Amino acid sequence: VQLQASGGGLVQAGGSLRLSCSSSGRTFSNNGVGWFRQAPGKEREFVSSISWNGGSTSYADSVKGRFTISRDRVKHMVYLQMNSLKPDDTAVYYCASARDSAAQATPFSYSYWGQGTLVTVSS
Repeated sequence: VQLQASGGGLVQAGGSLRLSCSSSGRTFSNNGVGWFRQAPGKEREFVSSISWNGGSTSYADSVKGRFTISRDRVKHMVYLQMNSLKPDDTAVYYCASARDSAAQATPFSYSYWGQGTLVTVSS
């Protein structure tokens, strides 16, 4: 499975961005997919995840109510809509395909990772 994250950029605080994660090769249609982020000097942290059919989602407390994860199984895409962005959201965002079909929250539950897309939120 090859994953490609896109949609990052520079945005002002309070603004919005939509990240996309595409899969190729053996797609992630039957797998949970997650978004993680890593800020400079910090460890990678969980942001959000979605189960194989979109029936279950999970969010980090820091993004609840502001971010929404969704997926299109036909297009083999997963999206992360990010609203009300804050400077603390600045990080490289990675999408990953889980080892199973659930919406997992730990990095060890994921076997394939995309290359990351940079999100910068200015104050």
